[in-house]
Formats: sequence, structure tokens, C-alpha cells
Amino acid sequence: MKFICTVTTMFYFTIQFCCFCMCSSSPSNNIVVPKSESAHRIVVGAEKTETYFPQLLNKKISVVVNHSSRVGQTHLVDTLLSTGINIKNIFSPEHGFRGTADAGESINDGTDSKSGLPVFSLYGKYKKPSPEKLNGVELIVFDIQDIGVRFYTYISTLHYIMEAAAEQNIPVIVLDRPNPLRHIIDGPVLERPLKSFVGMHPVPVLYGMTIGEYARMINGESWLQDGIKCNLTVIPIDNYDEESRYILPIKPSPNLPNSIAIGHYPSLCFFEGTSLSIGRGTDFPFQVIGHPELLEQPFQFEPRSTSGAKYPKHEDEVCYGFDLRKVMPDQQKLNLDYLINFYQQCQKHHITFFNENNFFDLLAGTESLRKMIIDGLDADSIRASWQENIEGFELVRKKYLLY
Repeated sequence: MKFICTVTTMFYFTIQFCCFCMCSSSPSNNIVVPKSESAHRIVVGAEKTETYFPQLLNKKISVVVNHSSRVGQTHLVDTLLSTGINIKNIFSPEHGFRGTADAGESINDGTDSKSGLPVFSLYGKYKKPSPEKLNGVELIVFDIQDIGVRFYTYISTLHYIMEAAAEQNIPVIVLDRPNPLRHIIDGPVLERPLKSFVGMHPVPVLYGMTIGEYARMINGESWLQDGIKCNLTVIPIDNYDEESRYILPIKPSPNLPNSIAIGHYPSLCFFEGTSLSIGRGTDFPFQVIGHPELLEQPFQFEPRSTSGAKYPKHEDEVCYGFDLRKVMPDQQKLNLDYLINFYQQCQKHHITFFNENNFFDLLAGTESLRKMIIDGLDADSIRASWQENIEGFELVRKKYLLY
């Protein structure tokens, strides 16, 4: 479920970077004070090599990375190896080390052909590193581009890395990266009975935090098993604040090719738990919605088996629906109208909308969203139902913000 940007509308922002970190005095939450390198350019944690390289010297390390883990144009693994840092192994999340596997596709362990290093998958039989695979490891570096959506599974991988590291008393360094959707906090807060790999923590669908801030929240809220604490260090982003808008330089996963897809993803991903296609198997995933039986809809597309979408929903069938490629995503909230409108259209044509596998509820983190759509509530009424929980979450979130 992660580029040269094709969007012509650029976001402009004013940078007023504050050199402070709201950090705990606990040794398990070390924060490195950022060193400004530029008056304007956003500098991601991985680029601040002078800050974290000294901590890696003379240590055997594991890295948790994928294709997005870059220092400029060079992969973090190659950057570290070129300076003589001792990488023992690589752990990779959903979509794999090279970021090409399908959403949900089980990935096997392997070997990186360039470096010869062993690559252990955290999206296959095991989602948490075993003690054996961490044997001899003295430090773990986590560097993956996230997009700030609860069911985007990189934060679940982060959880299990922190948990395994805490159990083995191994420090973790998170190289922070911007969240392109950091300015939005919206959606139902996850209810514990619906905890899964697509939703592990009591946060809304859009939680408005960078992955470094999120790591601090996992630790601070005692969400790791038995409340254990990870020895965590976050390398913050320079020249980044609440008003910053960030266009990703590389697509974070196969089916999020541009900023339009990323912006629509939080609203359209719910359709993965329905009978409708959101364009997997086309050149514009998460930018269309459709179904083969909605013949009266104005737009059509045909999903095909492609790299990153080997078995797309409604493969080789013409789907009829909406084209959202030129529709700017809402910058303030989830768009619930798509779900409501297509549910009503499916009811009209006697098309089953919700899948029977409970995946919609797992994505929503609650049964209530599905039930309110079935009951005919409008978007404003549905959104009002989770506002109290959002306000409670914002109080928790505030404790862990760095920017």
C-alpha cells in the first residue's frame, strides 16, 4: 500500500525553522539538535550525515530501508558502505527493498545483488525481526519515506523494529523525512478490536506527524509490547515546520506515482475493501474509481496486469466511473463523498459494495463508518462522529511534535 512529480501546481511555503525539539529527558528518547545547512531547502535526516555518522562508526548495524532511502541521488546503503560503515544486513518493508512488489504481496528473503548483503523481508512470513537476525547487531538505522496515513504499513514496520530492538537492547536511529500530508488530521480513530497490520495504534486515518515524530509517540505512549521502551534517536529535518509543503522526489510505493495519487490515497484506499477498482493496473492508480456494471458513469478504464499490480481488481474488464486525475485532493480533510455516492450508485444497480472479508472495517479502524454509510448519513454527520476522538488525539500528538 508507497518520482518525478507530474503535478504542475506547486506548493509554496514560508520556512521559519525553529531549532528546538520537544523531547523527553528520558535516555530512551534522545534528540539530536538540528544544524541548519540552508536558509530555504528542506534537508531530510538522511542528508545530515555529519550528525549521525559518528554514531555508526565501529558498530555492526542493520538498516531498515527501501528504494526511497536516499542521500541525494545515492541510496543510503551505498552511502554508508562507501564510508566504511559495517552493515550486517538489510530489512525491507512492504513492496520490498527495491519498492516494486505489489501491495499485500508476500516477499521472501534474499541478497542485494549490488552489495552482497542479506536482505530480510518484514512483509512475508515474519513482520518482526527475529533475535537470530539481530544477533551481533549493535545499532539499527531506519530510513523510509512515509506519507502519514494509518493504513500505509511503513509505520507498522517501524513499530515491530522498535519492539524487536527494545527486546534485544539495541538502539534505533530514525532518519526523519517530511510527511506530504502532515497538514491534515482527520478520520476515525482506530478501535483496539480492529487492530491489524494496516492499523496498529489508536490514531486517526490522517495523523499529521512525520515518521520520526510517530516513533516518539510509539515509545512515549507505551504502545510496544508490555510497555517496553526503545532506545530511540531521531535525526530531525532541517528547515521544516507546520506550514511546509513537500513534494516527494521519488514515489513511495508502486501505486502512488505522483502528488495527485498521494493526495487522493487516504480517501480512495477505503475502496480496497469494496467491489470497486481505484485504478490498480492502470497508469493512474488512486486517481480513478469505477466498476464494470456502472455503465452510466462518464469515464472508463481497464485494469491490466502490470508491475506493482499483477492481479488487479476487475482485471481486463472495462470499469465505468470517475476520473480524478485533474481533481486536486482536499487539503483539509478526507473526502467521504466518493464513498457515499458510489455506495448509493451500487445500491441503485443492485451491486454488492462492501466486501465480506472485513477489510473495509480494518482500514477504517471501526465498524461505524461502514454502518453510517449504509444508514445514509451525509459526510458532515459522519465526520462529526469522530471529532471528540480527534481532539483527544491532538492532545497526545502535541507531546511528540518536533516541528
